[in-house]
Amino acid sequence: MSESRISNSIIHQLPPEISNKIAAGEVIQRPASVVKELLDNAIDAGADHVKILIQNAGRTLIQVIDNGCGMSKDDLPLCFARHATSKINTVDDLFKIRTLGFRGEAMASIASVSQILVKTKRAGDDNGWEQEVWGGEEREIKPVATDNGTSIAVRNLFFNVPARRQFLKTDATELRHILRTIQYAALANTDFAFDVEADGDKIYNLPAESLKERVTRIFGKSYKASLIEFQEETSYVRIHGFASDPKLAKKSRGEQFLFVNGRPFQHRYLTHVILSLYDAWTRNNEYPFYALFFDIDPAKVDVNVHPSKLEVKFEDERSVIQLARSVVNKALNEHFQVPSIRPEDEDSYLSDEDPSKDVKSGFNFKMPNTSRKSDAGFQIPSRINRKSEYRAKGQGMKFGEQLYGKTQPEEEQTFTRPETKEQKVAGDKGFWQLHNSYILSQTRTGVCVINQHLAHKRIIYEKAINATEEALPSTQQLLFAQTLELSASDYSLLKELHSIIQRMGFSVQLLSGNTAMINGVPADIEIGNEQEVLVSMLHQYEELGQKIKLEARDKLAIAFASKAAISSGKKLSDEEMEALVDQLFACEQPYLDPLKKPTIVYIPLDEIESRFR
Repeated sequence: MSESRISNSIIHQLPPEISNKIAAGEVIQRPASVVKELLDNAIDAGADHVKILIQNAGRTLIQVIDNGCGMSKDDLPLCFARHATSKINTVDDLFKIRTLGFRGEAMASIASVSQILVKTKRAGDDNGWEQEVWGGEEREIKPVATDNGTSIAVRNLFFNVPARRQFLKTDATELRHILRTIQYAALANTDFAFDVEADGDKIYNLPAESLKERVTRIFGKSYKASLIEFQEETSYVRIHGFASDPKLAKKSRGEQFLFVNGRPFQHRYLTHVILSLYDAWTRNNEYPFYALFFDIDPAKVDVNVHPSKLEVKFEDERSVIQLARSVVNKALNEHFQVPSIRPEDEDSYLSDEDPSKDVKSGFNFKMPNTSRKSDAGFQIPSRINRKSEYRAKGQGMKFGEQLYGKTQPEEEQTFTRPETKEQKVAGDKGFWQLHNSYILSQTRTGVCVINQHLAHKRIIYEKAINATEEALPSTQQLLFAQTLELSASDYSLLKELHSIIQRMGFSVQLLSGNTAMINGVPADIEIGNEQEVLVSMLHQYEELGQKIKLEARDKLAIAFASKAAISSGKKLSDEEMEALVDQLFACEQPYLDPLKKPTIVYIPLDEIESRFR
């Protein structure tokens, strides 16, 4: 009877080789997840120096070598057992976590989807021990001569889960995730030394140092004089860290860091509150650097609310957010010498409203944005001077004829109209500029309104795309080469896109130490602005990658066009407006900018007349 019941059962326990792979899917999502878990273990082991070796963005090798306490022969097999840990002894320990790792799942999960070699030695032992684990299958433990501490080499990640491996992104993308993981660890542990190599290239060589020095060494020398320090302590929590001057704000996220008791975490609403404090000095979609540290009684924060330990829950979240907002706001106001003005309802920051909605800043007026470069000296004729070339190709005529009619011989056909006395008053070429942002032109049956920024984006975009297909792209050489210092992630992205950037007309030489030399730029870039344009391109490329699916060349061309195009608010001469309209109508797609926003709006005369009825 019992045998019949067993044989008819549809529920069964999963074998370890399957359950471990499922657990690995929760803990190990990409190579950066392995790096995070191994770094957590190294830090918890009491190390003060960590070396990280990466090959093929972690696909081939991730090796973390530390000088921590090491393990005994008996400990070695237990480190690969699920839910085996040295960091939790009682239930109460779960509510006062002080270590980074504590669940005992990481090593078992990593071992089930890779080929691992561990070498470890305690300081008092005569020799160390090594063990291999392939796809969860443990091999013999052997004695080995090795330094004090632990070395863990993870090879061929996801070798036995090909479906997971094929969902990994490009090497450059995966390497950026790894570097961001390392940045978190390096910022939270400034008393540690970190050495990082990727495919033989030295990425970081970070000695033990102050937080300010660590930030400068990771993100570049330009940060040193632009960091705003803050700190405050109450009986409940201590808050300290650095925020950047708004002039260092970037178009893409990635330099916003939150820590609680040395543990990195994410908090959507807190992030929104901090960024909103910059509203008076930054434009939309610009993200400044900050590293915000909370020191709090571990019993008052729950770090066990997310499988990847990315989220935490504060016992008194309202007070934590309110204090963080106040501390950072005070530091910014002191930096800009802004008088402290208390909002009518300071608690509005802590309401239950959707955090995506606009939130008041700490004061009720806007400061002038003095950190941006002026557009003075921006010469449009040097950018849109190919009118005869476009006409020779016979492009853009059909649309112009539909709007204006054919008023001149074919060889002299342009998009201007017969001049009238009224037109000469407003514009000699028949164009008017509205609020220094829109170009108006009278057509046969109405008014054509052109957004000058979006129109120029379309022009620059098509020129950039065409340049990548030319054997010798047009490049203007710089009189003096410009050396550009990049963050490790930006440098990695530049390496990935280097060939496309070169074909667009940039002449960029990759140097060691995350630096590059700019020798030439496309003709559409204002000389003196080349470094800002190149860095902005990289950041906007990353931002576009999160929103739309396009080829790398298209995203890069969009990013370039967005930065190089004339801005709204720029006054144009009649000749500049005419040249801009000429080139727009010569584009393959004049009606839309590269992101499908309309460049041209037509208002028929009937609609205008109906307004007066």
